[in-house]
Amino acid sequence: MFNKLRNRFLVVNMVIITVIMLIAFALIYTITYQNVRNDIMMDLGRAFDFYKPSDGMAGEPHQGGDGGPPHGGKDKDMMWQPERTVSFCIQTDYEWNMTATDSRFDLDDDFYANAVKKVAAQGSGYGQFSLDGNEWAFKVLDTMTGNTIVFLDVTAQQTILTNLVYTFLAVALAMLIVIYFTSRYFANRSIAPVKEAFDKQKRFIADASHELKTPLAVINTNADVLLANRDDVIRDQAKWLHHIKSETERMKTLTNDLLYLTEIDDTREKMFYAPFNLSEAVESVILTMEAVIFEKNISLDYEIEPDLVINGNGEQIKQVVMILLDNAIKYANDQGSITLALKKRAADIQLKVTNTGEGIAPEHLDRIFDRFYRADRSRSRKHGGYGLGLAIAKSIVEQHKGKIYAKSVQGQSTSFYVLLA
Repeated sequence: MFNKLRNRFLVVNMVIITVIMLIAFALIYTITYQNVRNDIMMDLGRAFDFYKPSDGMAGEPHQGGDGGPPHGGKDKDMMWQPERTVSFCIQTDYEWNMTATDSRFDLDDDFYANAVKKVAAQGSGYGQFSLDGNEWAFKVLDTMTGNTIVFLDVTAQQTILTNLVYTFLAVALAMLIVIYFTSRYFANRSIAPVKEAFDKQKRFIADASHELKTPLAVINTNADVLLANRDDVIRDQAKWLHHIKSETERMKTLTNDLLYLTEIDDTREKMFYAPFNLSEAVESVILTMEAVIFEKNISLDYEIEPDLVINGNGEQIKQVVMILLDNAIKYANDQGSITLALKKRAADIQLKVTNTGEGIAPEHLDRIFDRFYRADRSRSRKHGGYGLGLAIAKSIVEQHKGKIYAKSVQGQSTSFYVLLA
C-alpha cells in the first residue's frame, strides 16, 4: 500500500515537474528563436541595402568579387561590413533566369542556379532554405528588369537554435534523473511517519483486541458455569460472579484509559490552562498514595520545593504523578524504596520518581511510553497493567509542552523524569 502511495506521489511529482520544465524551455526557446530571427532579418536587410543597385543602375550589379568600389558610388562600408558574413546577390529576369551575380566568394554557376531555383520554388519575398549543408536566408526585390535576390548564410544562427534544443534535452534528462532520485528520497521520508503511525495504529488495535479478549473469555466461561448450575442459589455461585465482576472492572479500566487517550488527542488544542501550585498538587497525590505504599511495605522519601507554580491543567498533572507513583509501587522490589523529588532546574521544573527493583533493559527504555508496550508482559499482567499508563502520562506531559523520559540501571533502580516549563 505504501509503495503504491510512494509511486503515485513520484508519478504526480515527475509529471508536474516535466510539464513545468517543458513550459519553461518552450518560453526560452521561443524568446531565443525570435531574437535570432530578428537578428537574421536585420542582417539580411543590411545586406540587401549593401547589394541593392543605386537609382538608375538597376540590373547592373557589380560582377565578381574583386572588392572594387561600390557601384553607384555608394559608401556601403559605412552601412554594413560584408566581410563579417557570407552573402551574395543575384539578378534575374521575371522568368527567374539568372542575368548577373555580385559576390565576394568564388561560387560556381550551379550553386547560383540551385539557389535561384530554391527561391523560385518558394515564390515569396523572404524565406530560408538548405543548400549544400548550409542554411541560407534570402530577400527578393522586384526591379524594372526583373528580380534582385540577396542571400545570407545563417548556418551559425540555425546551429544556435539546434544546439539549444539539444542542450535543453540533455539538461532536462539530467534534471529529471536528479529530481527522480531526490523525489524518491523525500517521498520515502514523507511516508515514513505515515507508515509508522499506521503500524502503530494496527498494533494498537491488535493489542486492544487482545486485552479485551482475555476478560471476555473469562466472563464467558464463568457465565457458562452459572448456566450449567442454574438450579443453584446465588450464594453457591458467588465465586463465579466475583470473577465476572473482576473482569468487568478490568474491561472498564481499559476502556476508560482508551477513551481518555482519545480525548487527549482530540482536545489537545482546546484545553484551558491556568496557573496552579505544582508543589501542592504533587504533595496531595503523595498523601493519597501513602496508605498503598505503606501496605506494600515500601519506604517513601520525598523532597518537594515549595511554591512552584506552572501554567497548565492541575488535575491532569496530578494524574501524571499518580501514574508514576503507581508504576513505581508495582515494580519496586520487596521492602524496596521510592524516592520523589520536585525541584526547580534552570528554566524548568523537574519531577523525578525513582524506585528500586529489577530495572528496565536499555532496548526498552525508548518504547515503554508506547501504548500497550510492556517490557515484560507476564510480569506486567501479574501486576494488572495494560501498558497504557505511561502512554497517558506522556500525552499529558507533551500537551503541556513538557518532556518525559526514563533512566534505569538493571538490577538496581528505575527513574522517571518529567520536565515542565
